[in-house]
Amino acid sequence: MTTTPRPSAADAPDGRTDDARDAARVLTTRADLRAATDAWTAAHPGERRAVVMTMGALHAGHLELVRRARAEVGPGGQVVVTDFVNPLQFGPGEDYERYPRDVAADVALLAAAGSDVAVDLVFAPAVEELYPDLGPAAGGTGPIVRVTSGRIGTVLEGASRPGHFDGVLTVVLKLLHLVRPDVAVFGAKDAQQLLAVRRLVADLDLDVEIVGVPTVREADGLARSSRNAYLSPAERDRALALSRALRAGSDTAASGADAAAVLAAARGILDGADGVDVDYVALVDPATVEDLAPGAVGPGLLLVAARVGTTRLIDNAAVEIAPPATRAADPAGRAPAPGGTA
Repeated sequence: MTTTPRPSAADAPDGRTDDARDAARVLTTRADLRAATDAWTAAHPGERRAVVMTMGALHAGHLELVRRARAEVGPGGQVVVTDFVNPLQFGPGEDYERYPRDVAADVALLAAAGSDVAVDLVFAPAVEELYPDLGPAAGGTGPIVRVTSGRIGTVLEGASRPGHFDGVLTVVLKLLHLVRPDVAVFGAKDAQQLLAVRRLVADLDLDVEIVGVPTVREADGLARSSRNAYLSPAERDRALALSRALRAGSDTAASGADAAAVLAAARGILDGADGVDVDYVALVDPATVEDLAPGAVGPGLLLVAARVGTTRLIDNAAVEIAPPATRAADPAGRAPAPGGTA
């Protein structure tokens, strides 16, 4: 692919030309984003827009999200990637200051990815652009009105990171209003986040379709994450305990075991892993993130969170808990295959 720079805003107010489709136009202000999307909508009646929200440090997992976004809107649609490290979702002592930031590298990765990952606009605002009240002149307080994530934000990740999902949903709502997409694509690795975003859209009657994309993994099973860059080689090996735990739980479910046995299998792997400080292991209802009752059957979501070295990692897998009658009737103990890694 070429890396020819995009024409200027004056030459290409819609942010896209047929001969420079592969070079995403980078915008840093809300005004420029509005001008570009307004012009594109006027020039492309009937076409759809998709957004992929990221905190940068893009990797193959993000490219899968962009690929899905492009597939959702087709070759004539518009794909917008947001590249913004959101301070509202980081708590005291977390890695906000050291979180990797390199917009130029992100844009280069997108440009080299292929036509099925074609991006039209990258919106990479400064913190003060999205949160004028967060700057020193405003006393650093941030926005007065924020989204509250409700009970979804108080369990699992929300319990470990108080206020995290309030910050996530606040920036998601802002970006949805700014980009005005028809479709927003999110990764299922952050399963609780995806559920919170779905509830935001449903509960506040937002006119956007939310699409989830399965987790992208390394060949050895490690879930792709921007935070993997923090891991030393030895820590990366230890981090594989998370995906091993999920496989153990999934295999146990596939053998026809009940929810308690599935959870115990995953916990057993993590309890025996050196250098892995477990935050939680949970088997929950994928629609509510409430713990599955011991006798529950049907779909479940197995979630793990742990710290390896100084890096906090999360992962999850979908499982299917077979009814007791099925387990009793099948001598092989086979249950329906799990729904796959989420």
